[in-house]
Amino acid sequence: MRKLVVAFMAGFLLPNLLIAQNTKPTTATSAKPIGHSIEIVLKPYQNTKVYIGTNYGRNRVLADSALLNDKSEGVFKSTTKLTPGIYFLVSPKYSILFDFLVDESQHFKIIADTLSLNAFQIIGSKENEIFKAYSKSINDLGMQLSSIENKYKTATNAKDSASFKELYLTKDKEVKAARANVIKTYPGSMTSFFLNVMQRPEAPAIPTINGKLDSLYPYYYVKNHFWDNVIFNDNRLIRTPFFEDKLDEYFKNYVSREPDSIIEEVQYMLTVAKTGKEIYPFLLFKFTNKYIAPEFMGQEKVFLHLFQNFFAKGDTVLLNEASKKSITERAYSMMANQLGLAAPSLIINTPENKKISLYDQKAPYTFLAFWDPTCSHCKVEIPRLDSFYKATWKDLQVKIFSVNINFKELAAWKNFIHENHLENWTHAYQTEEDLNKEIKAGLPTTIRQQYDVFKTPTFYLLDVNKKIIAKNLSLEQFNDFLKNANNKSAPKK
Repeated sequence: MRKLVVAFMAGFLLPNLLIAQNTKPTTATSAKPIGHSIEIVLKPYQNTKVYIGTNYGRNRVLADSALLNDKSEGVFKSTTKLTPGIYFLVSPKYSILFDFLVDESQHFKIIADTLSLNAFQIIGSKENEIFKAYSKSINDLGMQLSSIENKYKTATNAKDSASFKELYLTKDKEVKAARANVIKTYPGSMTSFFLNVMQRPEAPAIPTINGKLDSLYPYYYVKNHFWDNVIFNDNRLIRTPFFEDKLDEYFKNYVSREPDSIIEEVQYMLTVAKTGKEIYPFLLFKFTNKYIAPEFMGQEKVFLHLFQNFFAKGDTVLLNEASKKSITERAYSMMANQLGLAAPSLIINTPENKKISLYDQKAPYTFLAFWDPTCSHCKVEIPRLDSFYKATWKDLQVKIFSVNINFKELAAWKNFIHENHLENWTHAYQTEEDLNKEIKAGLPTTIRQQYDVFKTPTFYLLDVNKKIIAKNLSLEQFNDFLKNANNKSAPKK
């Protein structure tokens, strides 16, 4: 039996979205409710709660509970309908017993015994008859495939390996044929719907065009057909264990890492999903969580697009006040420091309390380092930065503009500079007086907001015109970036 893990999505997902329906345990009754009424007989359990669960993306969540009587009988009941999708029966100890379907007709009966789970019955649901028959055939084929695969792995000679490989491919074709048969025989069924969602298009052979092989054709074919038979406003998509994985696969393998390409995809999906009561917020929060702290430099532009085109236009119903505040503050902190923009002006103080301007620093490259002398990570990274500077960057005419963001630790800051021999850098800080003036004036211009300094250290690389050309990279990545940029700008011989 599988163990149920009730997982919680990171970020701004609300607790009420983690419980598919907020229902109370009930005992068996003959009354027919407006919403759902799923009778259950589950031996040998008596006088205990059992549950049904479903997926919210790749996370498993509980949807309802029922109290079994001394005859092992109970009912999952509510005046609210369940969102149609793939569900599973859950034991009192939170083990998943088996899967079943919930469609629009939500009045049926489940009879099962834990001593023979494969013999469970679902009465009054045509959809589950189709699903169970398909599941049995595909499970049998799956076990055969697994057995053949194990034999292939342990084969001791080439002849046996070739034989098992051929047998595996034959069985795999049977699996695909079984799926295709269900889709053809029951085209409007939920089982067919889910099989269509699961499918990946098979890449065709590379064609020859004008006498040349078009090696990109299979890639674009798969990309263009990846979402055939899928409409993004269908709430059933997130009540499956495979939709979110397919979504991630698509963005990883078939969408460019360039922010504009990602924006085009998420805008299309969200526009179509807008009428989906559950899938729309799921997709919006998934993309928000992914791109508010993106894996690749520059992709925070996607988050800003989401903020400006969705959250700022009122799509905040499912957010509590803390989440609204957090998203808004992060968006405003990112707006002024995007790749390609001119770096925000910095006129601050040197250690000797003389005013100094970032834009007065003349160099082909300026490396901006925001750090705190009391930050343990800074104490490691800042000396490492100096090592890169002395080893390579100085020869590339990089100038380091170092900003202390903790005006309360001036003595510690100056001592750190001296002890680590950082005198070749330009050092500066914002005084408490200047900061208070900005706050009092209500100006959204504090250094932390201008440069999105929500962690330390925070690094930026600027070009000769003080445009931001790199940010949020590791020192090793900045080093590679500088080398590549210098090689491109070097005169060709």
